[in-house]
Amino acid sequence: MSQYDGGLAGVYPEEEDDRLADLAGDSDYEDDEYVQSIPGLQFQNRFLSISKASEDTSAMDVLKGKDIQGIPWERLTITRDGYRKSRLEGYANFENIPNSGQLSEKVLRFSVVILMQLCTPVEKGQLYYEFAHNTRSLRNLVWATTRHDVYLMSHMSVLHWSPLTSEKHEVIDLQGHVAPCVKHEGNFYEGFYRTHVSTLAVKNNLLVAGGFQGELICKFLDREGISYCSKSTHDDNGITNCLEIFEKPSGSVHFLASNNDCGLRDFDMEKFQMCNHFHFDWAVNHTSLSPDGKIIAVVGDNPDGVLVDASSGKVIHELSGHLDYSFASAWNPDGRTFATGNQDKTCRIWDARNLSKSVAVLGGNMGAIRSIRYTSDGKFLAMAEAADFIHIFDVGSGYDRKQELDFFGEVAGISFSPDTEALFVSVHDRNYSSLLQYSRRRFYGYLDSAL
Repeated sequence: MSQYDGGLAGVYPEEEDDRLADLAGDSDYEDDEYVQSIPGLQFQNRFLSISKASEDTSAMDVLKGKDIQGIPWERLTITRDGYRKSRLEGYANFENIPNSGQLSEKVLRFSVVILMQLCTPVEKGQLYYEFAHNTRSLRNLVWATTRHDVYLMSHMSVLHWSPLTSEKHEVIDLQGHVAPCVKHEGNFYEGFYRTHVSTLAVKNNLLVAGGFQGELICKFLDREGISYCSKSTHDDNGITNCLEIFEKPSGSVHFLASNNDCGLRDFDMEKFQMCNHFHFDWAVNHTSLSPDGKIIAVVGDNPDGVLVDASSGKVIHELSGHLDYSFASAWNPDGRTFATGNQDKTCRIWDARNLSKSVAVLGGNMGAIRSIRYTSDGKFLAMAEAADFIHIFDVGSGYDRKQELDFFGEVAGISFSPDTEALFVSVHDRNYSSLLQYSRRRFYGYLDSAL
């Protein structure tokens, strides 16, 4: 018998006004695809006042039979299995190219039967990360800088959340006026009012929030106030889709901003200025920088993605295979392989040494693949559908074994802690929004010899 450890986070009490805002359906999430409440459960709201659905859920609660999201199935007129079945059958996956999801499913079935070497069957039922805690009423965007430090959006505020101390504090209040306190050329001193954040990144002691109108708000976590405000674009369709913070070989901190205006911009945070601007023929939805900093994977409103030179923006290779628009990408820390996620309900794995075709095609259950993350050790890949499912693949097995996380609600973000010990999932729903925390399951075979 193997032994394992699994951390258990503390209790995360939320403020009563946050709970009431959730019950009232208040949301600062503006993407129509992400405001689908759990259909069939809304009419059961009367039960919430007499249940503990608004309380946090611990691993011990789940062991005792409580739902991880606190949904009181015993009081509803439908079972969890029954609702899962109806959800799978009735969920409307958004597609820019009609029937791309159905076509990809046909391709996957064909691959399984005829092209096993390209798309092998995946063995479900693995347990790499186990449930640790569910924090109520937190939603939208999440980034873990350590297993004890989580940054996320909630009700027009950027919050810091500590699973260790069960405490939260506000990092940036976006409901009013936000302006920089640092005098520097290029800073937008007027600042912004009521900024609606569309994406967030936190790394190297820097927090960057991007807005729906191209706003960029930068704060160094070890300094008072906001350091830098700017607009990456003045285009009417300038949504900031993705931010990635990275460090140059010189040690200077930069970040990449991907926008709907077809632009990819490189900002130098030492000089507070844009140092590169690459333009594409389609909206840029996501970008990922290779571990050596030389290549950028770029995906967007086009079935084909591209690899570009990080210095010049020159296209190195096109990535063909997806059937719809792509919204996610991630490099394996090994620097050789990377992944792309698409509205055709698939994630493709690519080998940078041979880009003629993808080396694996991973299918989802019902929705577009909106987020992809590798653990820092490269052993696991988390693939998030638009709603309800996170798939955690064992990279070492060739992606043919996985664990499936099953819940209800739109996925607003996923983040592994840098030490790989924790996985955080932000779930958005009008009634059951929450932050799910999973702890990595460790097996210690050497303990068997002592038994």
